[in-house]
Amino acid sequence: MPEYAPLALPENPRLAHNITHFARALRKAGLPIGPGRVIDAVRAVEAAGFTEKRDFYWTLHACFVNRPEHRAVFAQVFRLYWRDPRYLEHMMSMMLPAIRGVQEERSAQAAEKRAAEALLDGIQPELPEPEPEKEGEETLIEVDASLTMSAEEKLKTLDFEQMSTEEVARAKRMLARLTLPVKPIPSRRRQAAQLGPRIDRARTLRAAMRRGGELRDIAKAQPRLRWPNLIVLCDISGSMSQYSRMVLHFLHAVSNAKGQGWAKVHAFTFGTRLTNVTRHLRQRDVDAALKAAGAEAQDWEGGTRIGACLHAFNRDWSRRVMGQGAVVLLITDGLDRDDPDALAAEMQRLHLSCRRLIWLNPLLRWSEFAPKARGIRAMLPHVDSFRAGHSIASLEELAEVISQADDMGEKARLMAALAG
Repeated sequence: MPEYAPLALPENPRLAHNITHFARALRKAGLPIGPGRVIDAVRAVEAAGFTEKRDFYWTLHACFVNRPEHRAVFAQVFRLYWRDPRYLEHMMSMMLPAIRGVQEERSAQAAEKRAAEALLDGIQPELPEPEPEKEGEETLIEVDASLTMSAEEKLKTLDFEQMSTEEVARAKRMLARLTLPVKPIPSRRRQAAQLGPRIDRARTLRAAMRRGGELRDIAKAQPRLRWPNLIVLCDISGSMSQYSRMVLHFLHAVSNAKGQGWAKVHAFTFGTRLTNVTRHLRQRDVDAALKAAGAEAQDWEGGTRIGACLHAFNRDWSRRVMGQGAVVLLITDGLDRDDPDALAAEMQRLHLSCRRLIWLNPLLRWSEFAPKARGIRAMLPHVDSFRAGHSIASLEELAEVISQADDMGEKARLMAALAG
C-alpha cells in the first residue's frame, strides 16, 4: 500500500465540489460511478473526517471502488488529484512529450496514463506559436516518412500496462480479430485414401474375400489427422492483472472462433488458488464472459503461489484435459516466493504431460532481462519455448510460431546466461 502525505486543504475548502470533480475523473477513467455514489462519498467523508492520513483515501475507496481491477486506476487518480502538487505538469508531460517536466524523471506507472487522460479531459496543452517567416525567404522542408508507423502499428508494439483507456478499447478490438491457428497432428488411426502411403491390408483382404479370394485392387490408407487441445494457465496476481486481462480477451476470441483447428480450449486462472474459467469464455459476449470469469476467480490482483497452483492442476485436471497432444500456454512473470524445488518438480510434471509447453512472460519486454529470480530459474529449464507476452505484436508472433516444434524463443539465450 502506498504512503499518503497529509492533505493540504485551502483555507476556504470546497470539499463537496472537489469530490464531485474527482468522481467525474474516475468515471472518465472507466469506473462506473453515478450521482448516488458521489452523494454517499460526501456524506462518508463528513462522517469519517480527517483524523488520520489514510482515512480520506480509504473512505473514498470504499465509496467508489467495487471491483479489483479498479484499484490501480483509483490510486493513480487519487494521487494525481489530491496529493501531487505537480500533478498538472506531470500529466501534461505524459500527454505531450514535448513538455519537459517530471516525465523526464520517471516513466508512467500502471494506470497513470488513464488517470492523466481522465483529469485532462477537454484540456489541450498550449504549444508555442511558430515564428513568422521573413519576407523573401523560402524554406524547403524534406520529410522522410519511410520509417514512420501507422497508429495501428504503434498500438501493436505498445505495452498493455501503459495503454490509456482509448488505447485499451482499440487493443481489445484488435485482439478480437487475432487468430491462433495450429497444424493438425497425425494420429495412429488410419483412414482410406486412394493415394495413401501405406497398404490397408484389412480392407484389401475383405475386398478379395467378396470376390472368392481374387485379389484385384490394393487398398491404401493414410494417418488420420486430429487437432490438439489448447490449455491456458494465466496468472492474475497483482503484477499480472492488466496483462492477464488482455490475454483473456484474446483467448475469448480463440475459444469462439471456428476453423482454427483446436479441438478444445481450456482456460485456468491462478494467483493464490487455481480456478477453471473455461465455461465462462465460451459465452459469445466478451464483456459478459470476462465479468463471469472475474467473479469466479476470487484471487484477482492478489498474491502468487505458482508452485501450489501447478500442483493443483497436475493433481486435479491434468488427466482430464491434457489428452490429444495438448499445447500449454503458461502466462506468468515467474515471480514466486514458494519453494523453488517444488516449483521445478511441478513444472517438470506439466512439461512431461503435454506436447509443447510455451511460457509467455511480460518481463521479456525489457532488453536487459536476466533470469535472476529463483522462480524463473526453477521454471525455465522445463519449457519448450520462452517468449514475451506484453503486447499485441508479441501475441501475433506467438500465432506464427506456435506450430513450430523447433521454436525456443528466448530460452536458449537465457539458459546460456544461467550456465555462465
